[in-house]
Amino acid sequence: MSKIFIVEDDPSIRAELTELLQNSGYETDCVTDFSRTAETILASDPDLILLDINIPYINGEEVLRTIRQKTDTPVIMVTSRTSETDEVLSMSFGADDYITKPYNPTILLLRISAILKRSVKNVQTQTYRGLEVNDAKGSLIGNGKECVLTKNEMIIFRLMLDNMGQIVNRDDLMTALWDNDEFVNDNALTVNISRLRSKLTDMGCEDAIETRKKQGYILT
Repeated sequence: MSKIFIVEDDPSIRAELTELLQNSGYETDCVTDFSRTAETILASDPDLILLDINIPYINGEEVLRTIRQKTDTPVIMVTSRTSETDEVLSMSFGADDYITKPYNPTILLLRISAILKRSVKNVQTQTYRGLEVNDAKGSLIGNGKECVLTKNEMIIFRLMLDNMGQIVNRDDLMTALWDNDEFVNDNALTVNISRLRSKLTDMGCEDAIETRKKQGYILT
């Protein structure tokens, strides 16, 4: 059972997160003394950290920078602000993902699941049809070439690779790509799939993605 450490100073939100995660099969831990946040996280040795930016004594970005000197445990930054500066700083300090409040619980769980799968699989290099999948660089390496995927292409590829041989429906792909409730043109997903399919073909993986009409896609 994976352990998720919650850094959230609002007791009601912390309780809701704890209930959500425990009901989804995760073990949880949290901090209540925010004067020693980084030390408490490191002592807990979790598998993933949900780290709010706005916490007492020290902001979450400083906590992230401190713990990154000791551990590469995956971190999802959480904030109520929508400033791009927050996202840039979080990623530059070593965050693995970033989500804003109020967040959709289903999307949060999908993000957590995807990151935990990557962290486990990255212990041993994963391959696809002889290509090395480099999540850190967002690229596929093989046959003397390296193909860099966009962030969206990598999200699509990783979700399909994690469900190899199974149909991944369009709704699941859309949810993984966009973490808001705004209307998203379905054509955008089709374009991303097309580009990914083309890049895989260029790397020698023809017919890698099968389209199942009215169902979704399969990575073969």
